[in-house]
Amino acid sequence: MSSPTARRRQRSTRLTVAVSLLTIAAVLVTAAFLGDVAWFQAFAAVSAVVLGAAATRITHSELMQTRRDAARDRAEQAQAYRSLTEERTAEHTAFADSMKSRVDQQELALTELESALSEAQKRAAEATRKFNAEARRAELAEQEGRAVTVRLEEAEERAAEAVLRVAELEQEADVLRAELAAWQAEPARLRA
Repeated sequence: MSSPTARRRQRSTRLTVAVSLLTIAAVLVTAAFLGDVAWFQAFAAVSAVVLGAAATRITHSELMQTRRDAARDRAEQAQAYRSLTEERTAEHTAFADSMKSRVDQQELALTELESALSEAQKRAAEATRKFNAEARRAELAEQEGRAVTVRLEEAEERAAEAVLRVAELEQEADVLRAELAAWQAEPARLRA
């Protein structure tokens, strides 16, 4: 934005001419009253009226030009504000769409993780059930010994992996829930 001194208009030549015409009229009237000549007084009076009317007309035309210039400036400023508002509206819409897309992606990822967690828990329960069945069989069939021991160790490994995977998936689900809560809270903060 320009400084106030840069926006100050230069004194118009027309206003300078109008002031000069009024000064000439004042000098003529003063000289006529001092000279005390009737025809000169009449001439000075008529000249003062004519010069005053001319000065008034010049000042009026300057005022009208100033008003037209001001109206044009206001129209240009209004157009600039309208353009700026349109840009900001477009930016806001794009931002809102981007945030909605991100939230949708996070919700989809959270749903997928919850599904994977549910499956992992089912597998862990199944593995635990199998582990318990193997343990009972091992007690009953101790004569099979080594074969059963190998299967038992494998079942324990699978159970441990499943428990580890369940813990990992629960941790990922907690992180995604926290991110989703943050994303959902952000649009409310932006509107405020």
